[in-house]
Amino acid sequence: MAREFLMPKKIVSGEGALEEAAASIAACGAKALIVTDAVMEKLGNLKLVTSQLEACGIAYVVYDAVNSEPTDRMVYEGIRIFENEQCDFLVALGGGSSIDTMKAISMMRGHDGPISDFMGKPYSGEVCPMVAIPTTAGTGSEITQFTIIADTSAHVKMLLRGEALIPSLAVIDPVFTLSAPKRVTASTGVDALCHAIESYTSRKAQPLSEMFSLAATKLIFENLPKCFDEPGNVEARSAMSLAAMQAGIAFNNSSVSIIHGMSRPIGALFHVPHGLSNAMLIEACLGFAAEGAPGRFADIARYCGISAVEDDSVVAKALIGQIHDLLKHLQIPTLEQFGVSRDNYYASLDKMADDALASGSPQNTLRVPAKSEIIGLYKSIYR
Repeated sequence: MAREFLMPKKIVSGEGALEEAAASIAACGAKALIVTDAVMEKLGNLKLVTSQLEACGIAYVVYDAVNSEPTDRMVYEGIRIFENEQCDFLVALGGGSSIDTMKAISMMRGHDGPISDFMGKPYSGEVCPMVAIPTTAGTGSEITQFTIIADTSAHVKMLLRGEALIPSLAVIDPVFTLSAPKRVTASTGVDALCHAIESYTSRKAQPLSEMFSLAATKLIFENLPKCFDEPGNVEARSAMSLAAMQAGIAFNNSSVSIIHGMSRPIGALFHVPHGLSNAMLIEACLGFAAEGAPGRFADIARYCGISAVEDDSVVAKALIGQIHDLLKHLQIPTLEQFGVSRDNYYASLDKMADDALASGSPQNTLRVPAKSEIIGLYKSIYR
């Protein structure tokens, strides 16, 4: 069956990527709205970008009110600033939250209704030029057609998508990831691992996406512990930036599955950052999924050199064991350690399961879960 394969128009990656991309950024317009968070200024990352814009004679205004869980209200405020300041293109600097907010601002300009109008249907309208500069190696949002924005009235994380939402230019410079705290390095790195494995084991996987999935998974297993243990290891940071990009390309063309479907409701209701909620779920969810497709999971384990025995079920379990060891190494907290109330969590199980299924992602799993099984998985991570 013929399949399309989507990527940004241009990717500039590696050490020095920001400087290398200067002319391409300047070609996007005359005045940029920089979408970011306040931490980027404190870390000095914002100054690196504004200095580059100034050197190119590009005017800019900064919107730094984005946090780890972007909402529709943040998007509407970004639109107000964009229009009042007469900007003509967007630059996102930060993790997936800033990049997702940028995409939603571009999509919503000129639309009078709520952002929820686009829930469940591909966006194909106009967008302004978008430049994505990730500061974490994880979300892959700089590469993809997806954006996740919380609907504050419905308490739901909306998955919005459309080819038009792929940034015009992705600038992937590992220098920006050096300032990421260890906990952010860990959770965003596991997010990339989820993308890599889910995209390979998705019902929508295709030969082109599979190559990126496998390459990303191997790089993550080899380099994420190094980034966590040695934050200044530029070689490992570069490898993780490449892996996150590869994983983003993979799931952009094959979709995610059960982990992401179950993760979004946890984030929406309990404000657990996206990468962290994925990390809390990955072992239980992939353990469930592997029982329905051991051969696919065994492929990954063999490619990564985890096991070479012939029995697919044994090899698939070895992969889950490798993930367990990685989570322990990265000190991923439990829901209880994060501060989520057990009573509130259990009272929300029914809504979380419904919202997970409504997202459509669990249905991409080769072993499609029933609602009761999703509830069981939710319970298994908070006993």
